[in-house]
Amino acid sequence: MPLVRIDAMGTAGARLDALGRAVHDALVETAGFPPDDRFQILTGHDGTRSTLRYDDHLGVHRDEGIVYVALTMRAGRTVEQKTALYRRIAELAQEYAGTEPRNVFITLTENGPADWSLGNGEAQYVSSAPS
Repeated sequence: MPLVRIDAMGTAGARLDALGRAVHDALVETAGFPPDDRFQILTGHDGTRSTLRYDDHLGVHRDEGIVYVALTMRAGRTVEQKTALYRRIAELAQEYAGTEPRNVFITLTENGPADWSLGNGEAQYVSSAPS
């Protein structure tokens, strides 16, 4: 089960929804998550009350179309799965939301079964099989 946080500049609800769908579809296609496993925090920033900062780094030019995608999931995916995931998120963000792939900045944080409570104050993954 991934927890997804997406932060984007100047984003209306439809674009945020499209970005959320792009990340979810990529997770299902490349990382083996089930289609009904969607937990997302989608935030648009207006540049006044909240904003995002960015620079050109490692030869990637970014602009006001920047989208930060933070993924938290249990450990276990290969490097190949992760790189396929990053590539697919960028492709689908462009297809669904018109976001240029150069503006899709992704981080992935992994943890273990005991690091999740899906409700009721229980650590559901401690006694169940990984998904």
